[in-house]
Amino acid sequence: MSPMSYELREHTADVAVEATGETIDAVFGAVADGLAAAMHDDPPGEGRRFELTRTAESREALLFDYLDELIYQRDVRAVLPVDNEATVRETADGWTVTASARGVPLSSITAREVKAVTYSEMRLESTADGWRAYVVFDV
Repeated sequence: MSPMSYELREHTADVAVEATGETIDAVFGAVADGLAAAMHDDPPGEGRRFELTRTAESREALLFDYLDELIYQRDVRAVLPVDNEATVRETADGWTVTASARGVPLSSITAREVKAVTYSEMRLESTADGWRAYVVFDV
């Protein structure tokens, strides 16, 4: 298995991302990269990195909140978050992700609309080869 990968999956009127990674960190980054790919096929190399941190009561809630935050950052910063990196840790408050992404200015690309992340069919699981996630996005 490669360190991380994702595939876009058709899902009725929505789009889904199925991702794998050797670690939970890698699978979070891969799902985020899949979200970016659902919005734009081949983003240019421009853009500055930004950081974010989210905390939630469970790993699944954290994945949802992390992806929701990336969509929010897209909207408020007017950037497409690409080249995503994430570090996931269990804490006294539940689970925390500390992440960064390179923000490609939306003014330099034509991006497809992804409205929201959904809990519909969401899966995040440890496997014999690492981690696997499946997330559906409302488009």
